[in-house]
Amino acid sequence: MEQIIFYCFSALLLFSATMVITVRNPVRAALFLVLAFFTSAGIWLLLEAEFLALTLVLVYVGAVMVLFLFVVMMLDINLTSLQEGFTRYLPLGILVAALITIEMLAVLGAAHFGLDIVPAPDPQPDDYSNTRAIGLVLYTTYVYPFEIAAVILTVAIVAAITLTLRENKSRKSQVVSDQIKVRAEDRLRIVKMDAVRKETEL
Repeated sequence: MEQIIFYCFSALLLFSATMVITVRNPVRAALFLVLAFFTSAGIWLLLEAEFLALTLVLVYVGAVMVLFLFVVMMLDINLTSLQEGFTRYLPLGILVAALITIEMLAVLGAAHFGLDIVPAPDPQPDDYSNTRAIGLVLYTTYVYPFEIAAVILTVAIVAAITLTLRENKSRKSQVVSDQIKVRAEDRLRIVKMDAVRKETEL
């Protein structure tokens, strides 16, 4: 039963990942990416990594993807310009995807990760906490890469906020500071003109 669920989740994950890179609407691509994250979380649960599954759902789906959707919706992205050149660059994209697939099969194939080489993990007792095991490895052996990743994510958040606050000429807004600094001489100008008498027709 677990193998059937694993293969179903894997097929759904491959489908959603393919739709992320092939669909032309960025909002739909983000929604398919959310589906891919949920499916990956289900696979993590099958591998008895509950903490990673919950982190994937809470952090990536609940925070990062929601932020990404807001950024995509707030930015005035011209979908027509994104759709241009799709067929022109399609052969190059297929070639790059094929090369990536061959490299992944060469590294992650059954010859390197089969059950005869990497046996199945031993079942853990009921009081085993994978959260504690991950924390011990994360904050001891990999503490510096963890801090570097945190800095990179902070820079990415600042860059996303900067993109949303960029000046848009088509969007009208009030500048309160300019309204306060205004003077009466700038708003009203009195022009002297000679009086003109309109002749009435008899």
